[in-house]
Amino acid sequence: MSRKPFSIAIDGPAGAGKSSVARAVAAELNAMYLDTGAMYRAFGLHMLRKGATNDARAIVAALDDVNITVEFVDGAQHIFIGDEDVTEAIREPEVSMAASDVSAVPEVRERMVALQRKIAEGHDVIMDGRDIGTKVLPNATLKIFMTASAEERARRRCLELAQKGRPEPYDKVLQEMKDRDYQDTHRAASPLCAAEDAVTVDTSDMSFDETVAEIKRLALKAIGKC
Repeated sequence: MSRKPFSIAIDGPAGAGKSSVARAVAAELNAMYLDTGAMYRAFGLHMLRKGATNDARAIVAALDDVNITVEFVDGAQHIFIGDEDVTEAIREPEVSMAASDVSAVPEVRERMVALQRKIAEGHDVIMDGRDIGTKVLPNATLKIFMTASAEERARRRCLELAQKGRPEPYDKVLQEMKDRDYQDTHRAASPLCAAEDAVTVDTSDMSFDETVAEIKRLALKAIGKC
């Protein structure tokens, strides 16, 4: 008798390390990893190029004109706009706010949620984002709200940017982090919040390896393998 596929939803604010941790845990559990934020970033990039990230009418109209797809190459997720691989381009700082802008439009979230559910269907899957446990996978096997202080998230982001050769002042990054938090938690469409049955994991004082180990422990317990 085949077992029912498991699903793990990881939500949390920008810069909490959700994607890196979810990817690592998915690899250890041999599950599909889907970075839903990358999908919003791709659409945000598309609208940024059009110069219309704050024009709701243009954003809705563009939904029928843009083709955003997810492909897995050697186990790694790649995001495409049409035939263009934008996996790296969507990680630019300005795309982060553009993603937050477009995701505030209800029609965008409806389209993305439907696509995310379709991709996850029939698979063991780990998804991370802002509304996975509350909207995308409300019946997930395990829901986690992964967070860290704004100061710690800004510190990590500064380190990441420096390693990529694009250093930014800490105060600037911290303010951008706080602005993104406010926008994500106050939008009308699926605001960022922890699902009622989510387990909160504060990683402010945890290393990457410690966080991966804790999420894996919770996952195995929920799946019934420990």
